[in-house]
Amino acid sequence: MGALRIAVFASGNGSNFQAIADAVQSGKLDVHIELLVCDKPAARVVERARNAGVDTFLFTPKEYPSREAYETEIIAELERRGVELIVLAGYMRIITSVLVEPYYGRMINIHPALLPSFPGVNGIGQALAYGVKLTGVTVHYVDGGMDSGPIIAQTAVEVQDGDTEQTLGERIHAAEQALLPSVIQLIAEGRVALDGRHVTIRQD
Repeated sequence: MGALRIAVFASGNGSNFQAIADAVQSGKLDVHIELLVCDKPAARVVERARNAGVDTFLFTPKEYPSREAYETEIIAELERRGVELIVLAGYMRIITSVLVEPYYGRMINIHPALLPSFPGVNGIGQALAYGVKLTGVTVHYVDGGMDSGPIIAQTAVEVQDGDTEQTLGERIHAAEQALLPSVIQLIAEGRVALDGRHVTIRQD
């Protein structure tokens, strides 16, 4: 049995993609990144993928008649490459049932808040505006709702007096870059079990 084959979906800078690629390179993460899927061909993450020797599937959504149309193309590419796990790492597009249903339980997302608090866009800004003392990051399965899937793992990050979106964001992103590769490794080792909304992680 070879390394788990994963695809990373990202739309922007790609710091979480880089964390995964670095963990693979250092031997801490036993997976093979088959593909980067990106909806913004000029995004920095594309350059990161090329530097890491990872193939890319780039597309411009407005060139397609619907979300379902480009997702159908993406699925064909994932199946051709035997992708076993999809990792959403800063992918900023709504995903439809076309992609969710065939990959349910095999698609995870990282979110910059302690779900179910502050789902959707700008979880960091939402947490600051609300005035919470503790926020963090969540890795969860994708179920088609807005950051509503079963939670796999979370890391808490304290909100400090005087924090801005930038200062809090730096600590949130550091927590993301530590948590996401570790969860992927647990999945690769077959330690993560999903039962309804409940996720258990075998520790042996």
